Amino acid sequence: MSESNPQERREEPWLFRTYSGHSSAAASNALYRTNLQRGQTGLSIAFDLPTQTGYDSDHVLAKGEVGKVGVPIAHLGDMTALFEGIPLHRMNTSMTINATAPWLLALYIAAAEAQGAARRELAGTTQNDIIKEYLSRGTYIFPPAPSLKLTTDVIAFTYRELPKWNPMNVCSYHLQEAGATPVQEVAYALATAEAVLDALRSKGQVPDADFPQVVGRMSFFVNAGIRFVTEMCKMRAFAELWDELTRERYGVAEEKYRRFRYGVQVNSLGLTEQQPENNVYRILIEMLAVVLSKSARARAVQLPTWNEALGLPRPWDQQWSLRLQQIVAYETDLLEHGDLFDGSHEVARKVAALKAEITAELERVRGQGGAVAAVESGYMKQRLVESNARRLAAIERGDQIVVGVNRYTESAPSPLLSGDDAGFLVPDEAAEATQLERLAAWRAERDGAAAAKALAELERAAVEGRNIMPASIDCARAGVTTGEWGECLRRVFGEYRAPTGIAQAASARGAGELVALRARVTEVSARLGRRLKFLVGKPGLDGHSNGAEQIALKARDAGFEVVYEGIRLTPAQIVNAALEEGVHVVGISILSGSHVPLVSEILSGLKAHGLGHIPVVAGGIIPPTDEAALKRAGVARVYTPKDYDLTAIISDIVELVANEPRLAA
Repeated sequence: MSESNPQERREEPWLFRTYSGHSSAAASNALYRTNLQRGQTGLSIAFDLPTQTGYDSDHVLAKGEVGKVGVPIAHLGDMTALFEGIPLHRMNTSMTINATAPWLLALYIAAAEAQGAARRELAGTTQNDIIKEYLSRGTYIFPPAPSLKLTTDVIAFTYRELPKWNPMNVCSYHLQEAGATPVQEVAYALATAEAVLDALRSKGQVPDADFPQVVGRMSFFVNAGIRFVTEMCKMRAFAELWDELTRERYGVAEEKYRRFRYGVQVNSLGLTEQQPENNVYRILIEMLAVVLSKSARARAVQLPTWNEALGLPRPWDQQWSLRLQQIVAYETDLLEHGDLFDGSHEVARKVAALKAEITAELERVRGQGGAVAAVESGYMKQRLVESNARRLAAIERGDQIVVGVNRYTESAPSPLLSGDDAGFLVPDEAAEATQLERLAAWRAERDGAAAAKALAELERAAVEGRNIMPASIDCARAGVTTGEWGECLRRVFGEYRAPTGIAQAASARGAGELVALRARVTEVSARLGRRLKFLVGKPGLDGHSNGAEQIALKARDAGFEVVYEGIRLTPAQIVNAALEEGVHVVGISILSGSHVPLVSEILSGLKAHGLGHIPVVAGGIIPPTDEAALKRAGVARVYTPKDYDLTAIISDIVELVANEPRLAA
C-alpha cells in the first residue's frame, strides 16, 4: 500500500444503525427514510410494548403504551406501511423482538413477499432471545420451556428458508443495563447460547450435518460501558470463548461457522439527566470499545442519543449520533490498520483474567442445570439485582465518580435544553386513538372466516409441537392481529411470572450505613402501631424493572415491609393490592412514557376505595411538564434519573408517611 493512497486496503465500515420507531407505522416509515437518506446503512426497529408482549392496541394493558417506546404493529397492514418505499430485498433489518419474534418475522416475510422479494434475499436479524427477558427487560409471555421452543422454531425455519437471516441475537445488552458486570454479561450470554443450541440439537429440528451451519448463523448483541479498556478486553475475551465453546462443545470444525459476530448499542444506563450534553462524550468513548480492536470489532453499531435520560430523541438527535459513527469510520484512519492491540501484554493479561472469571461464572450456571434452570431458580436475576445495588451504592458514596452527578455538579445552563421542545421529542397524544381506529377498521374489513381458520391451524400447530412459523405466516396473510396470535398461544402455553430477585438479594450496604434510616423507620412504625408497609408497583407493560427492584431492595434493607409483585400489573390490580395489604405508601415505577394516564388511573382507584390519603410517589423518565401534571393530580413526589441517592429517596418517603396523620393505626 502506498502512503499516498491509504484507501487501497481500507476496510468497509460496520453497519450504521439507529434504534427507532414511534407513534405509528407511517411516522416511523418517514423517520427511517430520512435516516437512510442521511447515511444510515441498516434499520433497527423499535416496537411498542403491546407489540412486544402480544397484545392488540385496544387491550386493557395497552392503555397509555401504544406507540410510546416504539412503533405499534398490529397486523400486516401496519407492517406494510412501516416499509412503504423501502425495498426489503436490499435492506438489512434488525428487529428487537423476543416473545413475539415468530409473529413479527412472519409479518415481515409476508410484507416482503408482497413487495415481490424472495425469502432467500432477506437479510437481517431477529433478536429472539427470550432468556434475557426474564432477567432484565420483561417482555416475556410464556413459561421458559415453550418460549425456548418458539426460539428454536425460528432458527430451524430461517436457516432453510432465509439463509441470509440471523435468527437469534443472543442479547447481553440488557443484562448490563440491569447491572451485570462484564463477567456476568458474557457468562449469562454464553449460557443462553448453550441453552438454545442444546435444545435445538436435542429436538432434532436440524440434521446433524447442518448443525455447524446453524451455529454459524448465531449472532450476539452486546453492551459497551464507559470503562472502555475493560469493555474492549471483554469483547476479545467473548470472541475467544465463543470460538472455544463452538469447537469443543458442538464440534464445529470450520472457522467461518465459529466466528463471533455481534452488533452493539453502547450503554444507556450511564446516560445522565444532569448535564446531559456530557452524554455525547460518553457515547463516543463507549463506541471505541467495540471498533478499535479489529479482531473483536462490531459488525453493526447503533448509538443512543445524548438526551435519552430526558425523553424520546428527535430526528436531529439521532442524526448527531449517526454522525459520530460516520466521523470515526470515514475521517479517521482506523479502518486502514490491523489490530492495534495484538502483542500487548497488558491487554493479553486482562483478557486472560476476564476469561477465567467468565468461565467460573458460566460453570456456576451450568451447575444450576443451565440458563433455564438458573432463570427458574432466580439465581441469575438475584446476581443482577445485587450487582446493580453495588453499582448504585458506589455512586451514592462517591466511590464511583459520575461527572455532573456526584462530582463537578456546578454548570451553566445548557443551550441544548432551551428550545420550546425542552430538548426531546414530545409523543403525539393522538397517536393511540388513531391506532385504535385503524385496528378497528382492519378487523372490520378483513375476511373474518379466513382469519379464524388460520388461527385454528396455528393452535393445532402449537398443540402438536410443529414448527410455528408456517402457520404464523399464514395467519399474517389472513389478517390475524398481534393480540389474536398472542392470545391463541397463551391458551396453549399459559403465561409466566418470573422471579423478581429481591427476596434473597444481599444488601449492598455495610451494617453501619443505614443505622439512622432504620432507626427512623422503626420510630415511625412504632408510632403507627405496625411496621411501615410499602407497595412498589409496575403498571402497564413496561418491563424495565431495575429501578423498582432497587427501590424495593433499599426499602427492605431500611426496615420496611415491602410488597413487590413484579411487572405488568393493571392499575386496578395495584389499587386492590394497596387495599388488601394495608400499605402506608404506594410507589409507581414507569419508564415507557405512559406515566400520566396510568398513575392518574391509580390515583382515581385509590380515592374510589377510600384510600386517597395514602401517599403515592412515582419514578421514571418523567419530563418536567408531566411531573407538574402528576403533582396536580395528587402525586406526592416524583423521582427521575437525577435522583440517584436511593437512601435519600427512602428517607423522603419515610417522612411522607410520618407527616400523613390519617395513616395512624
